[in-house]
Amino acid sequence: MKKFIVPLFILFSVNAFAQKQKSVILYPDGIPGAKPAPKTYVEKLEEGSWILKVSTPTLTPYLPAPGTANGTAVIVLPGGGYAGLASIHEGDAIAKEFNKIGVTAFVLKYRLPNDSIMADKKIGPLQDVQRAVQMVRERAAEWKIKPDRVGIIGFSAGGHLASTGITHFNKAVIPNKNNTNLRPDFGMLIYPVISFGEFTHQGSKENLIGKDPSADVVREFSNELQVTPETPPTFLVHAEDDTVVPVQNSLHFYNALLTNKVKAEMHLYPAGGHGFGLVNPTTKELWFNSLANWMASNGWLSK
Repeated sequence: MKKFIVPLFILFSVNAFAQKQKSVILYPDGIPGAKPAPKTYVEKLEEGSWILKVSTPTLTPYLPAPGTANGTAVIVLPGGGYAGLASIHEGDAIAKEFNKIGVTAFVLKYRLPNDSIMADKKIGPLQDVQRAVQMVRERAAEWKIKPDRVGIIGFSAGGHLASTGITHFNKAVIPNKNNTNLRPDFGMLIYPVISFGEFTHQGSKENLIGKDPSADVVREFSNELQVTPETPPTFLVHAEDDTVVPVQNSLHFYNALLTNKVKAEMHLYPAGGHGFGLVNPTTKELWFNSLANWMASNGWLSK
């Protein structure tokens, strides 16, 4: 019998911190600006975690163990170059880590920009982010969330989307009849795409705004240029040897935050490359521990 005790205990312990709930449809009354999806545009899962062709965006809640929730919520945006979603190591695994520190997490399965399903693909993913913030705040009592403690975290292209969410909140791209606050209370950007200029990730840029965008559109979505004093406090992580998304993306955004006197913290690693998720294999330091300390110092982990 003993050989079964440890596995069951481990399973119980993991599940105690990983109360994944049923996904919620983001737009039960219809997606604004959506086109009917062609028959060939069908969502699929590749290699067990890579999600493609999302036409029905959803929000999946992950609740902390009973008695541990502190009322803070974080919306999680996986990366994938605006071509797919890395749903496990930049989604599910991240949500479970937040649960361990008492934070309610919501993984957003957002639509990937595509002219065949969107009237304006440039704003399609931002619509989903704003709707997620709106939904979490409007259903705060149901999920036992404090509506003034709703943050957002994004990885790679999901980091671009998160940086868009924390810099473009004053212009609603969704219906907002209740005038719900669409500004996240804090942002966390992990090896993010930020700029669509010299240091961009070309695939993310082209997928979102096309191959021949105007200078005004490039500027609009180069989010280091969109920071204002109203931008919420931000935490950044990047590796200096990232050859996919150059570290200058984080450096320029951080400098813009400083210029605008926005509270910010940035962690740079000499190595680690791109897309390492929770664990940078080149160091024993865990960036999530630093993130948790940053959240605690700002009062977001107190009950």
